[in-house]
Amino acid sequence: MPRPIVISGPSGTGKSTLLKKLFAEYPTSFGFSVSSTTRGPRPGEVNGKDYNFVKVDDFQGMIDSGDKFIEWAQFSGNYYGTTVESVHKVIDSGKTCILDIDMQGVKAVKSKPQLNARFLFVAPPSMDDLKTRLVGRGTETEESISKRLAAADAEMAYAASGAHDKIIVNDDLDKAYRELKEFVFQH
Repeated sequence: MPRPIVISGPSGTGKSTLLKKLFAEYPTSFGFSVSSTTRGPRPGEVNGKDYNFVKVDDFQGMIDSGDKFIEWAQFSGNYYGTTVESVHKVIDSGKTCILDIDMQGVKAVKSKPQLNARFLFVAPPSMDDLKTRLVGRGTETEESISKRLAAADAEMAYAASGAHDKIIVNDDLDKAYRELKEFVFQH
């Protein structure tokens, strides 16, 4: 059974872009663990594909049950989480499960050695570059950008502690994608 791969990194580092390239090139090899969230969908996002969009009360009920989530976190006033069901759905299909989660989620998955996951961190070339990317999205408020940059500082410090199997600096998309492929096809 292929080991799950946990990909993390600050918002705006290009994780989604890298994963879209991977899934386009290898559509039958990898499965995306679809996270659940209480935030509203962004333009173009599809329920069940990009995220499972859940009402706050329903999400809290899933937390209270104690066995629905592998990990969950609250960030910028919204809940995010990876359900046990979403991971098993991918594994049962015979694909390598990819989890795109934040630092709190990485810590939670690390506390579950039975998952036998591998950990990859995608870093920005610099904090200035990250801020430029976040502002360039045009979807974030000043407050949201400030929160995301503060979270990015903490995530970068955690990554520097050796918490991940590999760190990729996404300063060149083609190079970062080659490094991602090398990592995901290691056994």
